[in-house]
Amino acid sequence: MIEHSRSQKSSGLNINGTVSNGSTVSNSNTVSNSSTVSDSNTVGISRRSFVKQTAAVTALTLGVSQRAHALVNDEVRVAFLSCGGRANELMGAFAKVPGVKIVGLCDPDASRVEKAKGRFPEAKTTNDMRKLIEDPNIDAVVVATCNHWHCLASIWAMQAGKDVYVEKPLSHSQWEGEQTIAAARKYNRICQVGTQQRSDPMQAELKKFLHEDKMIGKLKNVRVNRYGVRGPIGKRSEPLPKDPNLDWDLWLGPAADVPVYRNSWHYDWHWNWNTGSGEMGNWGVHVLDDVRNVAFQDSVRVPNRIIGGGGRLVWNDAGESPNVHAVAFDTGSLPVVIGLSNLPDKTDGKKSPDVPGPGSGYVVYGEGGRLEGQRGGAKAFDRDGKLIKEFRGNSGAGHQANFIEAVRARKKELLNAEVQVGHDSTGWCNFANICFQAGDQQDVRSKVESAMDFPGWEELMGQMHEHLAAHGVAPEAAGLKMSHWMELSPQTGRFVGAHAAAGNALIKRQYRAPFTVPDTV
Repeated sequence: MIEHSRSQKSSGLNINGTVSNGSTVSNSNTVSNSSTVSDSNTVGISRRSFVKQTAAVTALTLGVSQRAHALVNDEVRVAFLSCGGRANELMGAFAKVPGVKIVGLCDPDASRVEKAKGRFPEAKTTNDMRKLIEDPNIDAVVVATCNHWHCLASIWAMQAGKDVYVEKPLSHSQWEGEQTIAAARKYNRICQVGTQQRSDPMQAELKKFLHEDKMIGKLKNVRVNRYGVRGPIGKRSEPLPKDPNLDWDLWLGPAADVPVYRNSWHYDWHWNWNTGSGEMGNWGVHVLDDVRNVAFQDSVRVPNRIIGGGGRLVWNDAGESPNVHAVAFDTGSLPVVIGLSNLPDKTDGKKSPDVPGPGSGYVVYGEGGRLEGQRGGAKAFDRDGKLIKEFRGNSGAGHQANFIEAVRARKKELLNAEVQVGHDSTGWCNFANICFQAGDQQDVRSKVESAMDFPGWEELMGQMHEHLAAHGVAPEAAGLKMSHWMELSPQTGRFVGAHAAAGNALIKRQYRAPFTVPDTV
């Protein structure tokens, strides 16, 4: 058992949705994974009984807070607030960390809880996340829910004195990521974001190669890729019937209660803005996080301006996020462009189109060569294209152990992807998605041409043009849209200038009461 030494007054949820030091918190049920169903309505947990239970927890945790922190070899008790695909992968990773015991399992999908229970028969199970959040016998939680639940679940857990490992992207909208950081600071919690490549020792080698040894000279610009073939998610004429195993209210949580017209509940929530962040927030966050880490050494948290566009093309399905997406980030130092596509190289193709560098990775161009990086490996080439060095990594296999190390030591500085770092990388994806959503189909060509002097953009646009032409999509096709250049304040993380209103309207989502990220954490 880990006993936390912390300075905050308390760590349990208290009456009227506040934590015991007076900070507000929503007291509604939370969800747990790509499929989450708490039993908020089915298990009969009333507001009054929840208040009684959490008041008791507060008393217990007040006592715990006065005791010294446990020794390094003490057991860390972990609960999973979801039991879907990614959560199950993480269960395996955490179970291998010495001294970790998985003691809690939750998901709004009862069938997923039952399946996970087979792996961890001694774990407490529930469909209601509140039961695990309030439990004083749990030290940390893993949040691998749908994206729209990441921040609220994390905030609730930290308010209740739990440390948090939260999957990427940290946030569904930029504002709630800021609130999650505020909660981590206020309650002195350890909060790691699941951008696991940060824990690959190779990253330090790459930074030394670029910035200390300067083996490819002065850095010029960066190209980022996420090309991975997916398929359409269907488009039903009638809404998808509710899954009898799924508590719809708790799965939905903060999201709007709107009909679903795709063919499947699980995973494909990624491609609807109500619950997901598209490919940019799914894989884009990994490759952009690598760039922020390796090329920028985290020196750029918010770009100065950004332009982007694309469309959901060819498929005619119920998805909303773009399956073809191109964005330029003006950082004030190294220019960055990212190309993204889920379409194959041709109409009957099976593979992604050929692009400069790895299909899911990045290329850092320097005056004396280039570095091509991706998960688990990298290659450096001189100006003539000759291989000069190859790097091997472990894809971040120690990321979960890194979190547990920081939990035991009570030092957020030990984290490789601390919540602020995860928020900054997620922010680039959020801003990219905002550009797409704020864009329109008017004057697409002139908007594209407004960035032609930006390093890497003209090449990317040429490749995108060829890629779409292979699918019979013309530059003027319906469904293609583009934003203007949209300026950002690096100090505030908000849009400024001519198009600020459109951008800032998407900084914070509308929450479905009572599943609301609090204004004061």
